[in-house]
Amino acid sequence: MKPIIVIGHKNPDTDSICSAICYAKLKRTLTGNEYIPCRAGKINSETKYVLDRFGVEPPKYLDSLEPKLSDVQYRDVSGISSHLSLKRAWEYMRDNNIQTIPVVDKDNHLQGILTLGDVARFYMEDQDANALAEAQTSYRNIVDTLGGELVVGNLDSHFTQGKVVVAAANPDVMEDYIDEHDLVILGNRYESQLCSIEMKAGCIVIGLGAKVSRTIQKLAREADCAIIAAPLDTYACSKLINQAVPVRHVMRTHGLITFRHDDLVADVKASVSKKRVRYFPILDNSGSYIGMISQRNLLDMERQQVVLVDHNEKDQAIDGIRSAEVVEVIDHHRIDAVETSNPIYFRNQPLGCTATIITLIYQENNVEIDPTTAGLLCSAILSDTLMFRSPTCTIVDQQIAKMLAKIADIDIMEHATAMFNAGSQLDGRSPDEIFHMDYKCYNTKTKSLAVAQVTSVSQSELTQLKEKMIPYLKELLPTSGLDMLFLMLTNIIDETTDLLFVGRDSAEVVRTAFQRECQPNSVRLPGVVSRKKQMMSPLISAIEEVAEG
Repeated sequence: MKPIIVIGHKNPDTDSICSAICYAKLKRTLTGNEYIPCRAGKINSETKYVLDRFGVEPPKYLDSLEPKLSDVQYRDVSGISSHLSLKRAWEYMRDNNIQTIPVVDKDNHLQGILTLGDVARFYMEDQDANALAEAQTSYRNIVDTLGGELVVGNLDSHFTQGKVVVAAANPDVMEDYIDEHDLVILGNRYESQLCSIEMKAGCIVIGLGAKVSRTIQKLAREADCAIIAAPLDTYACSKLINQAVPVRHVMRTHGLITFRHDDLVADVKASVSKKRVRYFPILDNSGSYIGMISQRNLLDMERQQVVLVDHNEKDQAIDGIRSAEVVEVIDHHRIDAVETSNPIYFRNQPLGCTATIITLIYQENNVEIDPTTAGLLCSAILSDTLMFRSPTCTIVDQQIAKMLAKIADIDIMEHATAMFNAGSQLDGRSPDEIFHMDYKCYNTKTKSLAVAQVTSVSQSELTQLKEKMIPYLKELLPTSGLDMLFLMLTNIIDETTDLLFVGRDSAEVVRTAFQRECQPNSVRLPGVVSRKKQMMSPLISAIEEVAEG
């Protein structure tokens, strides 16, 4: 069973990261199965501070859940050498129950493909007695194929000239059809052996397990004629000998269809759906062969199972979520759930933070919360509720956070202040980095928009930021693919937000949503600190109202 991924939304915040880590740990404890916390974006400064504070490694980064060939159980079929005989290649196919094998060089780079059809085609169509010579067949292959012994000659030499002749006639007749360099298959008749040598044959194969006389051996050496002694009769020798040709003579080298191990499965399926080939080689990024994949492997592929935390909307989920199997959702946002093929465990509660829900699940299952886990969960609650100042914060969030702070041995005020200071260290960051630290995209019936949020304990820092972010938003909008862009500059201490906005009708939308007069591209909103509860609902309602008006 593949490990199950626990992951938060794109552009993850502290709740998304800490909830993924802590829920994966809980699931491992409860089930004994492997749950891996992952993230779908870069870790922001606040979250980095929290992870460093409690000595926890960041979750693994995933850019997409679109399955790649490396996720498929492809077949581990070792490549063969192009010098291997056709006989040995066929035995390899038979023993491994496979009809396609890769041919590789010493560095495991693909040279060609050999299929069962190629073997059959060669055997049925190639009646040429010159096949051994044309294939530059080694004597080693010939000896191995016939199960014989090289009595005279060099195993590493090759049969490169002449044809294969079966010496079934009398010696005086043989002289008419044996040419120089031919390979002659014959029996134990001394006269036929002598005749073949005198006719300057390149090799003689003596069957029936007959002994080769010293005289014949001496004459063969002097004539540079190889001698192979085989236990088979002449019929069997003549039937088998073409199986000695090296694979390179038969394999396919042109028009090969190969794939890289990081190719997307969807792309591969589209490429092979109309091909009449059963297996395809997979290569790594250096071009080395690593395995074979079939269309059945692609069809039988096990989907990646995923647990979503801190979100349930497909637009906020990691790319490729439709290719995965969502098995659980733990969230505290509005429900706009991703589609699932089966019933799942879906827990959604109107609380200020997903980490609060996860803490409740720990308690419900009587699982002890260690100090490190408590520190992560408490940090997530303090972050999402802006240290209990957000209107989304509930009594339950506060009670849970205080309990976790006691276990983790942290002071809530000191820890939250340090977190927010770390998160608002904006010096040296570009406007693009600042905008994308914590932003989410939304779609209404008529508009698409993004709402980012920057929190700080320093009003002077936010004021300076406002001056450079409005020009940035105006520059970003035309290339963003969105209709409107919003940026919340939130002062946690004063519980006030300066909302920056650009886009057609954005000013009218803001006036309608908050009933306040706006400055060019900005408005101050006292008491507004929550994107989820105080910002999105009025904005979305106002967008639809303006569109209808």
